Amino acid sequence: MDSSWSSSCARRRRSQAREQMVANAEGVGDDREGGIHRAARKEEAPVHDVEVVEVVRLAIEIEHAGLRIFAEAAGADGITAHLREDRRHIRDADIDGLMAALKTPLNFEMAATPEMQAIALRHRPHAVCLVPERREERTTEGGLEVAREENRLAHFIAPLRDVGCRVSIFIAADQKQIEAAHRIGAQVIELHTGAYCDFHSEGHFDKRDAELVRLREMAAFAHSLGLEVHAGHGLTYETVGAIAAFPEVMELNIGHFLIGEAIFRGLSPAIAEMRRLMVEARD
Repeated sequence: MDSSWSSSCARRRRSQAREQMVANAEGVGDDREGGIHRAARKEEAPVHDVEVVEVVRLAIEIEHAGLRIFAEAAGADGITAHLREDRRHIRDADIDGLMAALKTPLNFEMAATPEMQAIALRHRPHAVCLVPERREERTTEGGLEVAREENRLAHFIAPLRDVGCRVSIFIAADQKQIEAAHRIGAQVIELHTGAYCDFHSEGHFDKRDAELVRLREMAAFAHSLGLEVHAGHGLTYETVGAIAAFPEVMELNIGHFLIGEAIFRGLSPAIAEMRRLMVEARD
């Protein structure tokens, strides 16, 4: 099958997801937009070894609190929720509900602002992931600039670590940013895979392969510093295998693609296929 054609189909499927999701998810609640975001390696459950290879983990990022029922039932090992400053996805009460109801660990994705820090300190989720945020973007674009804000971010994450939150930084595959994340005391980095996925979907395969090399090198570098390595953004069935094959990467975050696939396959089969591809890449 022609890769550009299949990528185009995937994009069309993803574009339909947000409009149809609420109608297809019975009992979810009101009609706010929703999405599963983070599915490939993001499970907060213990990692099981297959000989010397660690099994990839699965987590699901939701943009609708009611979806946690479906996500857990479909086999999510962790839930990620992004409370944006403009509350476009979920609202404060949703975080309250998730903390009260979840059986799986919650990863609270947020901007590095005093308001969000206060919310995280009140709820004390299992993990906090700091991401850049701009009101005009539809979803998170680019990685957090850590090197230029090293002092501020070091002071920002210290109270979160003190209350037991596991702190992750969403960053580009750049050595300077990784070194800065390590210096400020982050325990985890999440490598931004958006450029790699975009190059693939646009048919720029030389650029895609060069970006993949950079991601692989930076995953190994971060691991050498003692950081736990996660990755995500834009991953699909076509692109997940190459990233899942990195031995240093412990979690993959996949969301919008999965909810699009769920419309056609159902949520559990969509997740099962992603899991299959992840495990296959690890073998």
